[in-house]
Parts: sequence; structure tokens; C-alpha cells
Amino acid sequence: MQESYNAIPDGYKKGKTKYIIITGSVISGVGKGTFSACLGTLLKLKHGFNIAPLKFDGYLNVDAGTLNPYRHGEVFVLDDGTETDLDLGSYERLLSENLDKDNYLTGGKIFKIVIDKERKGDYLGRDVQIIPHVTGEIKGFIRNLALKRKADVILVEVGGTAGDMENEYFLEAMRELKYEEGAENVCFVNVTYILEPVSLGEFKSKAAQLGLRKLMELGIQPDMVVCRSRNPVPESVREKISMFSNVPVNKVINMYNVGNLYHIPLFLEDLNVDTSILETLELESKHSKDFDKWKAVAEKTKSFKGKIIIGITGKYTNVHDSYISILKSLEHSTANFGYTFEVKWIETTDISSLEDASKVLEGLDGIIVPGGFGERGVEGKILCIQYARENNLPFLGLCYGMQLATVEFARNVCGLEKANTTEVDPKTNHPVICILPEQEEIKELGGTMRLGGHDVVVKEHTLAYKLYGSALIRERFRHRYNVNTKYIDQLEEKGLVFSGKAPQPLDTDRVSVNPPKRIMQIAELPEHKFFLGAQFHPEFTSRPLSPNPLFRGFVEACLGKPIKEKADTKKKILTS
Repeated sequence: MQESYNAIPDGYKKGKTKYIIITGSVISGVGKGTFSACLGTLLKLKHGFNIAPLKFDGYLNVDAGTLNPYRHGEVFVLDDGTETDLDLGSYERLLSENLDKDNYLTGGKIFKIVIDKERKGDYLGRDVQIIPHVTGEIKGFIRNLALKRKADVILVEVGGTAGDMENEYFLEAMRELKYEEGAENVCFVNVTYILEPVSLGEFKSKAAQLGLRKLMELGIQPDMVVCRSRNPVPESVREKISMFSNVPVNKVINMYNVGNLYHIPLFLEDLNVDTSILETLELESKHSKDFDKWKAVAEKTKSFKGKIIIGITGKYTNVHDSYISILKSLEHSTANFGYTFEVKWIETTDISSLEDASKVLEGLDGIIVPGGFGERGVEGKILCIQYARENNLPFLGLCYGMQLATVEFARNVCGLEKANTTEVDPKTNHPVICILPEQEEIKELGGTMRLGGHDVVVKEHTLAYKLYGSALIRERFRHRYNVNTKYIDQLEEKGLVFSGKAPQPLDTDRVSVNPPKRIMQIAELPEHKFFLGAQFHPEFTSRPLSPNPLFRGFVEACLGKPIKEKADTKKKILTS
């Protein structure tokens, strides 16, 4: 009986795929994900490589679906319905491609794989251990991704920092991966943090040195060290880190805070990060000119024509990472027009009248009511929506925001007194928002919502159609409640237009709802400057070089510009 174990997929060839392993030290949350995504952008757009990212999180949750945004920031939803860490959003936005469950791994997920295999007897009677079984399955997961995506380079981001108990077995797997694949096929990059205590007025590198020592104690020698800092560090700090980590000083990079997201890949290029890593991996560039498009957009953001102020009414306003995709979507759209934006965070629990709402919303160019759960602050949000509707203030409702806009319209336009969502008031006389039929019997919380990408049929001659330029679109969902079909006709009679819905059998041959139900997915008011709610999350599909149409239209309205109509290319092809 062999003592080793390795889950190597059929057809896998060593050396065909290169691996870049990004680890952290000192503290988490310093930008490993941003660095990884921007490095991937550089390798893809400038050098023409097929990049596949992988994020590992050490917690024992199977996915991020049940994590509190206060603790972990936004839950990002992939097209296949996988609920992930917010870093997957950074990867999708910067690489401009859709990822799936194979790009995301947690401690809970890998242990579930191991336990399921043990129960089936796949380990042939062995006593199942961290080494070799857990580490073997991790390497197998990564190699499967390489094979499936035919990747030139796999970018592996290890969540947390060196020294965390919850990621030590994963770091061990990465050490083994380099041993098995060869030094020329695996590059380790450690992202550390250089402290700059205000009381001292100088940089201190001891914490970074100790973090690197811990990494080397685990058998991992970094090939490059990225020193994160608020301000540029002196050469002496880089020299200390170089000597302490056995990394040449020219591969100790200082990534201090720079302008915005568009500038980071250019910053990394100026520091020769990409060419240094290609040398380590013995890779020849495939040379691509796609990076010129990125540079053109980055050039636009060096100076701005002006600024718009957007209000966001949310319940997690103290943790801005809870709304990071919304912020990035606003960045994409405003930059597209040569503008920047400022967010006014609105805590709605203290808003109890229209007068309160008018004071809070004074001076804003538009408001966004984002997704969320529960009843806290709901009445304040509804009052903000009412003010926006009655005062022609651009409004964009996302998921829960669309549902609350429907509630507000039912109360104040249709005269349905105390209309509500059954999520907030299960006994309301007018449940204009109710739970989806397929959700009624579900007891578990994890992975049970209506999740992932679904088709949406868009009604012609509406704002949504004007923005998308297509009668059939695909967006991502994360919800349990929807517009009650019993109230749809009554709401429409009073002027609310449901311009997007779930497809019916005759609408498309890609029907994803079976049996068909009347699920309303976009609601709008035609006479308003911009009043639109979406049951889906358009922020999950916005990209730096292609802003989501709903955010683009919303920003256009906030700027006071006429909304441009996008041509329906699919329709033109069909008619020609």
C-alpha cells in the first residue's frame, strides 16, 4: 500500500501550465486580491496568456453564502450560482470573463470532498490524513482547473496570512506543488505590509520580516515580495526585506497606494512585475495589443470633467466592502464619461417621514437602494424611494431595492394601504412581494436561494430595452422573494411597467424556468428621468471596459445627459 496520494487528472501534463501562488503576511485585507487580479490583467492583455484564477478561503463554510457582510464583505455570485468571496468579483471584472465553482475553494469544500470520498471507500482503507489526502485533493482541484480551462497560468490566491492555522495545510499543498511541478513552473509571491506608525513618522519593517520568516518556516521561499504601504517606502526598507527573505532587491516591489483601479496594472508594468515573473517561470510573452484599450481608459481617469454625488441606502454602510461591486460599477460608468463620483452613505433606520428623506437626499444626483435582507431600515428606504419618485430624482433599485420600490408604488399610487413584502410583514393585507413558490418548503439557508445567471426577456419600447439593446439578456440573481402575480395587473394599470420578466416557452429556446412562472424582473416608470428596479444584481456583470447598461444609464441620468439607445444587434441579424 502506497504512503503517498495524489489526485492527478487524466491527461494532465506537467509543465504545460504555470502557477503563481500569492500569499499574505502581517495582516489580511491589504490587497492580495486586487494585486492578483491586476497581475492577471497584465498577463492576459499585454502578454496574451490564458489566465485562470483560484481563490482559497480557509473557513469551514462550504461557500460564502451564509457569511455576514459585516464580517466578510460582499457575497459575490457567479453565473453558475456559486456564492463566493468578493475577490472573485475582482477577478471577473479585471479579466473580463465569467468564472465558476472550479475557481473557488474553501476549507469546508475541500474537507467535504475528502469526507465524501472516504465514505465511498475511495481511499482504499487508508487512514485519511491531512498529508497526503487533504493536500493531495487540493493539488488535484488546482490541476483539474488547469486542465479544464487549458490555462497557461493559474493564479492562486491564498486567503489570510502565513501563520493562520486554517490555511497551513493549503500552504503545505502549495509547497508540495512546487516540489512536484518544478521550480521553473511555480512562482511564489508574498504580499506583505510595511507599517508606518503615525506616532513615529517612519516605516517599520519588523512585522513584515517576521511574517516572511513564518512563511519560510513552512518551507516556502518567496520568489518575489510585494510590500504594500500607504506611501512610497525608502530603499533601505526594501534592502532589509531583501536580505531577510533571500529575495533579490529588484524583486522586492513597493506597491503603495496609487490613483484608482485602472492605474494599478500600469503601475505593476512600470515596476517590471510581469517580466520578472515571466523570467522566474521561464515563459515567453505571446504579445497582445489588448492592453492598449486598458491604457486608453486609464488615461481618461487621470483628470475628470466633474463629480456626481450618489446616495446609497443600505444596512451595512459601515463596511463599504459589503457594496464593493456597486462601487466598482459606478466607477466603470462614471470613468466611461470622464467623471468621478462620491458616495453619501445613508442609514435609513432614523428616517421616519418624507421631510426626513428630503433632508437626507438634498444635493444628491441620484440614489441606489441595494440588495439586502430583513426589516431593519425598510420604512426609511421606502420613504427615500417615494421622494425619488415624486421629485424626479434618478433611482436605481437592486434586488430588494426593486421589491421595496414595488411596495412604495402599491401604497402611494395604487392606494393599497400598508402593502408590504411578506419578508417584513407576513400578515400584511396586501402582500405585493411574496416568497417564490419553490422557496416555500426550504428550511436550510446555504445555497438555497434563486441563484446565478438566468435569462430575462426585455419588453420593447421600454427604458430597459433602450439600455440593453436586446430583447433577451442574461443577468445574475440572489433572492427568495418576488412580485406577487396577483398584483401585477393592478400595478401595471396604475403605470408601473414590468419591462423584464422570466422567459416563457415561446420567448426563447434557452428557458431556464420550468414550469414557467410570471416572475417580474425589471420594473420602471416611463415618465421619470430614471426610475428603474431590477430583481437581479447588475453590479455582478459590470466590467471596466464594458459597464453594465443599467449603471451606465443611471449615471447618464445623474449627469443630466439624454440616455443613448443601444441597437439590438441580434434583432438586426434576424431581420436581415
